[in-house]
Amino acid sequence: MHLAAFLNAGPMGASGWRHPDADPGFLTADYYRHVAKLLEAACFDLAFIPDALSVPRSLGGSFAPAVQWGSGTPRLDPLVILGVMAGVTNHLGLAATLSTGYHEPFHLARALATFDHVTNGRAGWNIVTSFQDAEAQNFGQSALPPREARYSRAEEVVSAAAQLWDSWDDETLQQNKRTGEFGLPSKVRSVNFHGDFVSTQGPLNVPRMPQGYPLLIQAGASPSGRDFAARWADVIFCSHESLASATAFYREMKRRVTAHGRDPQQVRILPAATVVVGESDAHAQQKHRAFAERVHPLAGLSRLAYHVNVDLTRYDLDGPLPDLGEVGVQGHYDEVREFAQREKLSIREIGRWYGARTEGNMIGSVSTIVDTMEQWLEQDAADGFMIQATHLPGAFEEFIRYVVPELQRRGLHKTHYQGATAREHFGLERPARDAWQQRALRR
Repeated sequence: MHLAAFLNAGPMGASGWRHPDADPGFLTADYYRHVAKLLEAACFDLAFIPDALSVPRSLGGSFAPAVQWGSGTPRLDPLVILGVMAGVTNHLGLAATLSTGYHEPFHLARALATFDHVTNGRAGWNIVTSFQDAEAQNFGQSALPPREARYSRAEEVVSAAAQLWDSWDDETLQQNKRTGEFGLPSKVRSVNFHGDFVSTQGPLNVPRMPQGYPLLIQAGASPSGRDFAARWADVIFCSHESLASATAFYREMKRRVTAHGRDPQQVRILPAATVVVGESDAHAQQKHRAFAERVHPLAGLSRLAYHVNVDLTRYDLDGPLPDLGEVGVQGHYDEVREFAQREKLSIREIGRWYGARTEGNMIGSVSTIVDTMEQWLEQDAADGFMIQATHLPGAFEEFIRYVVPELQRRGLHKTHYQGATAREHFGLERPARDAWQQRALRR
């Protein structure tokens, strides 16, 4: 079982900061150092930081709800925070969310290659196309481009970045002090990438990184997102409200990966799991209810509006959730719609529920949680889990103190690291030079 940890570079969830055990110090380096040490001691494969490039304005067209309730803001720069975490760890993989919509390929390729070098091969990139109008408006656009345009740009950005990473051979640097020859020009090449959205000449000014490419992560749930993930992603992050939907998604994605000529065994699928562990199932449910009572309904609606990029105040809050059409984060919307239809919830009730949870709630005793995880693995619904914290550091501390030992006792989770790089933690091969040619969309 592969374990990754999902943590914001800021407050958790809609009201995680209100939890009695929540540390308010998310603006300090020590906050992230502590979490990093916890995760490495428990042999987590990866720490994963999401991101967005705005203060959300999705509810009522104003940033006031996001600031008032702490929904989606503040967000610190993920690469900087991961650099802090890298300084106190030696093995933990470190993945930053970076948008293809508002970064140029050269900048992305250089930053990630540098980070991979200085962490000895632990860099990961969560590829996003951005999902809020507020992000577009911070970069000279009036609104978020349509999904197809965002993925077309993402295709070019990732293809160009991969070619920049491949612009140096592994054996380029010589550093021969006797002859004075530093490197071999014959092993460096220009890129000369010219697309509809981005262009770059290359070569990169950073040598080929230890992993070849960073660990590539993608969480697209729309048809375009799923196809993009099947071609590019090493790790697919997803969210499901039921075992049935998780199993169907797992099988579909493995088929898509195969259809693109890739080995499905070289792609890992990690559903979200927000774990609340108690002495018994009843105790865990009691803990969750106590936390849920602290969540204001508007905090939950602010968070949902932020994720779907739709102003929910346009609708009757005491009526059902309508078909919203194209939304920001398709996976969140699909999960919410599945749950709301099953439970017959109004939009206001969805807000209360959404504010008190994160994706993939697993609430129960140690044995209940581990049984559930084992079932998902055995039924081909997951290759592991993205553990999400309701609050920090307490939620991770409890998971590591109580759940991890039982996973290890059953042989479901490792007791020590066997590889050095993030790819090796996931049992993934280092891409050969020019591996992008297999993955890139044929136009």
